[in-house]
Amino acid sequence: MSPLLFLIILPLVAIVLILAGAPARVTSLLATGFNLIWSLLLFFHYDTVIGGWQYLQETRLIPQMGLNFTLGADGLSLTMLLLTTLVSFAAIWVTPKLERSPSLFYCCLLFISAGLAGAFSSLDTFFLYGFHEIALIPVFIMIGTWGSGDRQAAAWKATLYLGAGSFIVLLGIIALYLAAPSSMRSFDFRVMAELSQNEMSHPASWIYLILLVGFGTLVSLFPFHSWAPSTYASAPAPTAMLHAGVLKKFGLYGLIRLALPIFPAAVGRFSTLLLFLLICNILYIGYVTMAQRRLDWTIAYSSVMHMGTIFLGLVAFNILSLSGAALLMFGHGLSIAALFALCGALRSRTETLSYHELGGLAQLFPKASLLFGFGTMASIGLPGFTNFAGEILIFFGATATVIIDQGSLSFMIAIIAALWGVVISAIYMLRAYRAVFFGPLIKAEGWINTKDLSFYEFAPITMLLVVLLITGIFPHLILNLVNTAFR
Repeated sequence: MSPLLFLIILPLVAIVLILAGAPARVTSLLATGFNLIWSLLLFFHYDTVIGGWQYLQETRLIPQMGLNFTLGADGLSLTMLLLTTLVSFAAIWVTPKLERSPSLFYCCLLFISAGLAGAFSSLDTFFLYGFHEIALIPVFIMIGTWGSGDRQAAAWKATLYLGAGSFIVLLGIIALYLAAPSSMRSFDFRVMAELSQNEMSHPASWIYLILLVGFGTLVSLFPFHSWAPSTYASAPAPTAMLHAGVLKKFGLYGLIRLALPIFPAAVGRFSTLLLFLLICNILYIGYVTMAQRRLDWTIAYSSVMHMGTIFLGLVAFNILSLSGAALLMFGHGLSIAALFALCGALRSRTETLSYHELGGLAQLFPKASLLFGFGTMASIGLPGFTNFAGEILIFFGATATVIIDQGSLSFMIAIIAALWGVVISAIYMLRAYRAVFFGPLIKAEGWINTKDLSFYEFAPITMLLVVLLITGIFPHLILNLVNTAFR
């Protein structure tokens, strides 16, 4: 039996125990805490010399169709599993006391964690897709039930967009399966990756475009991005942490696993289109982010903007850029989760996140101010954080592609846009930091007795930021594993 199975089963066992009457918070913390320790053991036990797929388990279901329940992990999978367990544990830990259905809330978080673990450890596209859908369903419930603001509209918008994106991905997977010769049909993406486009019965370019649109919608690629800001701004903080930090990375992971290795020629053919879209993510969304006047909307839009830089790493399609994209996926997941956790803590104390109603909060909440400062520096790619190492590798990889293509104009424009995006992100994040924590204390009378972050809020956010620093100063801890997936 694969040790990866424990990462899927344990949250489900915790759900059963909670429904049977076990204390929800303690049970959830124990389950996600054990999963974090287990994923760390698997991460550091992975043999980078051998590389490839390890911790394998295969259960035959319908051999005639090539459908099996197969688990396994390489360096990229283990990195995403580590991200999943880190953010899951932190999201459970920072969850405040709930007045309405706390057991159901924790069960939804555990369900998301189990679905993510299954998606990142499945080698079969049928189960990779299925586990993602399992993780996605509780998100809608949590936004509609425990969200804030116009939560019903946000929940429905996310449902429509993400449901459509998932359906398009399903169409792409079915088309890919049917395009293979009957003797080679399999849902195992390792087998799919061995197909050459000449062996397919359908035009490979159309299948690639279907997968790009489907996965791109899940990642909030322009122009399929408008669901994300309202979803994150309305979602409870733990939900936003898990979705923006981890679940949204599934679309990028799917592209790396399916679209890029199977359709390398199509990637090159449509690179100009994808470069235009990612430039819109960086510049258009970046300027929209600068125009926001609420902290939650600023961070929500920033999450959409940073996806453009990761897409640049994917379309450059070399080991430098892909390794940088994977590293930035990990770093962005941790930094955005920490920022949304801090947003939730501030909202619970001030009942507003509007800039014109905030100011001078560093005087009341010095711990929150310190952590938000670190989260801001990580988000804008300050050296020493994981995000910086990932962005540098992406820029180097994209520049290498320009050299190989003898000065590809579209790539040069995209690199310049991505570099300018670093400046834009610094502007809106530093302005948000100043507006919220510095200047005169606007509502001193209303908040004077409000306490700073408790241990249960300070500790998990600090954990995420410490991991960002460790993997930023020593990025080889991630890269040694990730590079094995791109050899």
